[in-house]
Amino acid sequence: MRAAQTGPAASRATPVVLCFLFRETPDGGREVLLGLKKTGFGTGRIVTLGGHVEPGETAAQAAVREVFEESGVTVADADLEPAGSIEFMFPVRPDWDMSTTVYRTWNWTGEPGPSAEIAPAWYSVDAVPYGQMWKDSAYWLPKVLAGDYFAAAVTLAPDNECVGTVVFS
Repeated sequence: MRAAQTGPAASRATPVVLCFLFRETPDGGREVLLGLKKTGFGTGRIVTLGGHVEPGETAAQAAVREVFEESGVTVADADLEPAGSIEFMFPVRPDWDMSTTVYRTWNWTGEPGPSAEIAPAWYSVDAVPYGQMWKDSAYWLPKVLAGDYFAAAVTLAPDNECVGTVVFS
């Protein structure tokens, strides 16, 4: 098991962002915005908003752009709360390795709507559909939902679906 990547391996990993939007419900509960992935990496899974950091962008700028592109919602950089980082490693497909910055926010403008890539929907934080998500989500997403800050290294199994290992540091 590799620890969080440093050096040449880290520079090879694709920089990506994930951004979790939260809201309070009228009955005092909390919901998180997730969505059905319609195209690209993860098609058919429930995912959060996010994607690649483009050249010249900061991770925060990428999160703002991706949230808008995928849901039509506007988030300000200043409203992004760092939630952690995840190094995703695909030993049989190292070109898929990702160095991920995770954000959460309670502030945005607009109503989430579908895009060509995502069909967004609100889920109770007590009823997240882990069975429809990437299997690794069940390890680290509870930390995001709890408001924790974390760093994780996730190594996928040879099938690129199952989790080989998850190490929190």
